Amino acid sequence: MSTTFSDLGVPATICEALERRGITEPFEIQTATISDLLARRDVCGRAPTGSGKTLAFGIPLVTQVDKARPRHPRALILAPTRELAEQISTELRSFSGKTRIGVIYGGVGYGPQLKALREGIDILVACPGRLEDLIEQGSVNLSEVDHVVLDEADRMADMGFMPSVRRLLDQTQDERQTVLFSATLDGDVAKLTRDYLTDPVRHEVGEETP
Repeated sequence: MSTTFSDLGVPATICEALERRGITEPFEIQTATISDLLARRDVCGRAPTGSGKTLAFGIPLVTQVDKARPRHPRALILAPTRELAEQISTELRSFSGKTRIGVIYGGVGYGPQLKALREGIDILVACPGRLEDLIEQGSVNLSEVDHVVLDEADRMADMGFMPSVRRLLDQTQDERQTVLFSATLDGDVAKLTRDYLTDPVRHEVGEETP
């Protein structure tokens, strides 16, 4: 008998939202990680694009995140590109209910992003460069962030974002839950894992899932 999202401890409201999209059985990376994430363990996952990792980290985030004050998000997802940030935010909004999802990246005007921050964002999906820019402007504060996800950390390293990622992590709560997903877990990604994750559970899946 196959595992269901309910078996993994996912609340019924989220299971129902997933079912409405035709998602009834978790992918391998979701089965492996969701229970650990719901238990607030740090997780280090090696998973390729297309493996279902957005739901793997997104479901526990939506389940656990607290309501944010204006300009003070409670959860942060860092992504290397605008396209990935948009994909993540769209995926989360499909089952997030009243949880407020915001997305920040460069190359577009500040207005809508500033408005969303003023109104309050529970889960902020962001590219490092624009996020640091807005922090310098005083438009967002990470001191209440207690859940962090680093998605495609290897790409962020390749693009030169690691110093920025470290500065951003240093502004979040010391007792945060930190989750890292990457196609590779060596080099700068391994250093980041050693420095910022606490006794992480490691999960690896290889094959892409359509």
